[in-house]
Amino acid sequence: MTTDFIVAPDAPVSPEVVAEPTEDELAPGKAVQLLQRVLMPRPADQRKVRSLYLDEVNSGRAKSPDRFTAHLDAGWETSFATYFNAFPASYWRRWSVLDSIVLRVTVSGTCRIDVYRSKADGESMHVTGAVHNGAERTLEFELDLGPFIDGGWYWFDVTTDEPTTIRDAGWYAPQAPAEQPRLGIGICTYNRPVDAVAALTALVEDETVRDALHLVVVADQGNKHVRDSAHYPEVAAALGERLRIVEQPNLGGSGGFARTIHEAFTRSDVTHHILLDDDIQLEPDSILRARAFAAYARQPMLVGGQMLALQDRSVLHTMGEIVDRSNFFWRNAPNTEYFHDFGEESLRESPDLHRRIDVDYNGWWMCLIPRTVFESIGMPLPVFIKWDDAEYGLRAFAAGFPTVSLPGTAIWHLSWGDKDDASDWQAYFHIRNRLVAAALHSPHKHGGKLFREMLKADLRFLINLQYSTVELHHMAYRDLLAGPDGLFQGMPDSIGRAREKRATYPDGRVLANSGDLPLPSMSTAEALRFRRIPVSPVQIGKTLVKAIAHNASPVDPAARDVPELNLAFQDAQWFLLSRLDSATVGTADGRGVTFRQRDPQAFRRLLRQSSQLLRQLYQEWPEIQRRYREAGSELTSVDRWSQAFEDWGYTRV
Repeated sequence: MTTDFIVAPDAPVSPEVVAEPTEDELAPGKAVQLLQRVLMPRPADQRKVRSLYLDEVNSGRAKSPDRFTAHLDAGWETSFATYFNAFPASYWRRWSVLDSIVLRVTVSGTCRIDVYRSKADGESMHVTGAVHNGAERTLEFELDLGPFIDGGWYWFDVTTDEPTTIRDAGWYAPQAPAEQPRLGIGICTYNRPVDAVAALTALVEDETVRDALHLVVVADQGNKHVRDSAHYPEVAAALGERLRIVEQPNLGGSGGFARTIHEAFTRSDVTHHILLDDDIQLEPDSILRARAFAAYARQPMLVGGQMLALQDRSVLHTMGEIVDRSNFFWRNAPNTEYFHDFGEESLRESPDLHRRIDVDYNGWWMCLIPRTVFESIGMPLPVFIKWDDAEYGLRAFAAGFPTVSLPGTAIWHLSWGDKDDASDWQAYFHIRNRLVAAALHSPHKHGGKLFREMLKADLRFLINLQYSTVELHHMAYRDLLAGPDGLFQGMPDSIGRAREKRATYPDGRVLANSGDLPLPSMSTAEALRFRRIPVSPVQIGKTLVKAIAHNASPVDPAARDVPELNLAFQDAQWFLLSRLDSATVGTADGRGVTFRQRDPQAFRRLLRQSSQLLRQLYQEWPEIQRRYREAGSELTSVDRWSQAFEDWGYTRV
């Protein structure tokens, strides 16, 4: 093929910007190892979802016959400054051995390609560029990673004079890694065979991803089995002997992921293992990106994928999370926000997304664990669900292995906004496992603000008429005090205990519809006086005093059968519920209601028990920490987990 290649003379140059490359400098040959493919939207992706791949504000809608090709019309300016297609240079600068990377683009038509970078504050600048005029040719731009220590991305824009085609673009390393990872995948599933097979299908439909896999382990923990799903034979045939299904009792995410880790690192030669939730939508290139990052990392480290909201797919959960040691609770990392919508604000319009973010852990919706880390710190804790991922990240960091939440490496997962697992049966695991993790890792002799905040949370649930949640908290407090021996012993039955305890109160039993109960006795107008939101400290204090006083007063007997109000989930605020005798409240997922009923005796008893138990935890905390830390190596040992798996029983399919 022939081409007429012209180097553009008019690009701005700054002291940090190199002169535009010559034709020879742009010739192929520098790109050695693929790090990140440039992806096109799927045909059915809506405009907001397309914003994750293309910034089309100054262009029309690109036509993409496949995930790696874009046909652009004349007169367009299309930017690849997007979440999935910009290159997170600051993360590679901080954590990898690379000094430079290569942008490789195959182009035909008449266009200009411009490469830009950003700084940690979001300011962008032109780096280099070239004009192409003619038949298809592959261009390579070698780019310095030097100026990215605090933050910044690389991306490229395409400005067309005539119809242009961009294909097979990608970001590459100019050198091979010291060792190519042998990659395993671990999926934990419980009665979601269709979802699990969909995740497997996403892995095998992408040939490049499929060829990179050495082992895929599915921990199948339900009675609706993955092997019985309609499309299972296709993925089984595609993976062959690389697919391993292990059917076992329901041991939660902790036991399910532990099984896949155990299989990968004790029964195969994989060097890196990626954990994936079953209820995700996968962007397959994320697997390759995590693998590449691990291959070039300066030291063994956990590589996490970020989470996008499955029900609003242009929304990023957060750029990273930490554990606040003062109260030992997870939160977004400094200089980050929750729920950024790329459909509303592009990457270039979002300065906060250009700073490099350091994290304590990554959620196990997607997280790569190197064999070296496993051999150093062992298995996850036997805690069923909740806090297993955060604790593992903290333990890894204490052993010298950091975690990165890598931008552009992501899955879609149901957002926490559609869940209320802090008050349902999972509340037991939230509290117990938070306490276990704090016993192992908190630097505070008496827990810092941990127990004070737990008492405040118990009071809030009580005045919200959520007695079952506080009962679950008490069960968690008592189980922690009983010691670490109960973690393995009680793991298979723990979910049954939690569900049974929750069902002892009306607020723990979900009804199909508020229409199954009589109409509310309180008029909307009458309820308005309770709906005023207290804002000032004085208003909040007065409202709280009234709420506590009301919870000590007798209950109208009629409220046992007739709710005073029907409330939507988002309207069930403490300052309203604390003034009522009963109300129906919608569940977070909108599928039912609970009938909350005020019980003064339960209020007093549970509040008294909360105070006593938390005081005991505070006083005995140094001894609790000693016991759990001494037991830590046993709880996370491969031998102990191996014996537990044998005791609980399993079947390899």
